[in-house]
Amino acid sequence: MQERLKELQAEALEKVSAAIDLKELNDIRVAYLGKKGPITEVLKGMGKLSAEERPKMGALANEVRDQITQGITAKQVQLEEAQIQAKLAAETIDVTLPGRPVHTGNHHSLTRVVEEIEDLFIGMGYTVAEGPEVEKDYYNFEALNLPKGHPARDMQDSFYITEDILLRTHTSPVQARTMEKHEGKGPVKIICPGKVFRRDNDDATHSHQFMQIEGLVIDENIRMTDLKGTLEVFAKKMFGEEREIRLRPSFFPFTEPSVEMDISCMICSGKGCNVCKTTGWIEILGAGMVHPNVLEMAGFDSKKYTGFAFGMGAERIAMLKYGVDDIRHFYTNDSRFLKQFSIHE
Repeated sequence: MQERLKELQAEALEKVSAAIDLKELNDIRVAYLGKKGPITEVLKGMGKLSAEERPKMGALANEVRDQITQGITAKQVQLEEAQIQAKLAAETIDVTLPGRPVHTGNHHSLTRVVEEIEDLFIGMGYTVAEGPEVEKDYYNFEALNLPKGHPARDMQDSFYITEDILLRTHTSPVQARTMEKHEGKGPVKIICPGKVFRRDNDDATHSHQFMQIEGLVIDENIRMTDLKGTLEVFAKKMFGEEREIRLRPSFFPFTEPSVEMDISCMICSGKGCNVCKTTGWIEILGAGMVHPNVLEMAGFDSKKYTGFAFGMGAERIAMLKYGVDDIRHFYTNDSRFLKQFSIHE
């Protein structure tokens, strides 16, 4: 029995040493140390031994078990380490390879223009005001000197939801609401960017939805020269210090007098080209002195307070600034177009 136990120990350790993976090693453990293993079979014959021999055989059997267990544990550590090394070798990263480029997003050109204009006017002491896109007829028209039935309403073909609710056709309602909140007390100095909606056929220069940016200043002793100076600063900051401006008489129901502002063509520097239709000038925005009726409806004393207002289309500014020839490019989400406006510019 003693010899058989020694043979089983040598046999088991030899197989453990030759094992090539953890599965094979576990099979050896079960085969030799399990309840149905050869060591257990040998020990079943201990009943035939004398009382003196049994303790010796028991001690030997435990020693054999311990030797096999230690051999299996050592081999298991060796195989696990080899497995880890093999995995590391298979997953080695070549740090000398060039990395994959990370494509960063760009600011949309309209967003850039709106933020640039906001920053410019904030630097001049303006605050940014916002209002609802679904607006009351009163604020969209009546509070701006456009009562029901006024022919000038036809200038802005509107999306009506009910008789008194519509999608705003300009951001001027924000001005009317802001003036109302001031309860007849100046000063007011705001810029109002936002989306507006008009029933229009979409083409290269028109859209049923577009961005508008309006400005309003109300205080004592505000004059047309203040308006002109403000617009001149805006034109030079947006399109270059060499830009010149001119104001032409126009008509808007909420301003009197009203003007259209042109800037000298940045392509031909005023000499005349196909962009400016050989005139040397490009129309860019409308403006004027706030109509006394508008002031009075908002609670301001028109004999004490005066003001000016201006409005421009963000798409129009962006098209001129970046040389875009079709307004629809801003809304089609073509990545080739959007990538032209690098965030790192």
